[in-house]
Order: sequence, then structure tokens, then C-alpha cells
Amino acid sequence: MLNRSAGKQDKLIVTTLEQLMPEEHFLRDLERFVDFSFIYGKVGHMYSAMGRKSVDPVVLIKMLLLGFLYGIKPATA
Repeated sequence: MLNRSAGKQDKLIVTTLEQLMPEEHFLRDLERFVDFSFIYGKVGHMYSAMGRKSVDPVVLIKMLLLGFLYGIKPATA
């Protein structure tokens, strides 16, 4: 589809996820009160020193926790 610009510039709005989440949100409290750093000690032996960099295991656990808390079911093929 051909799109002609009328000489106007669209506005650029820059925001972060931090700005979109209210200060009193439950997940902010969870982040403040739960120290997830113990996960590194539990799974460190399962990672190789060679090869590609992995996804941070704490991020993986947080994703699973979010899915559980908010009832997000995994996609099925």
C-alpha cells in the first residue's frame, strides 16, 4: 500500500516498563522482599563454561512464577 507523508513528523514517546507499573503493584513488593539470588547456587553446576551465553536462570524462574500467579498457560502446538 502506498503511503504519502503529509510533511508532518510523528511524535516519539520513550517509556520504560518501570514507568508503566504503579509503585504500589504486588510485583514490586515481591521483588523487594524475595531474594532470588539463591537460584544461581542451585543451578550453577548445570551450566557449561563453554558455548553460548544462557538466559539468566533467575529470569526463567520469574517467568514461571508470573505464569503461575497470573494463570498464564503455556502455548500448545
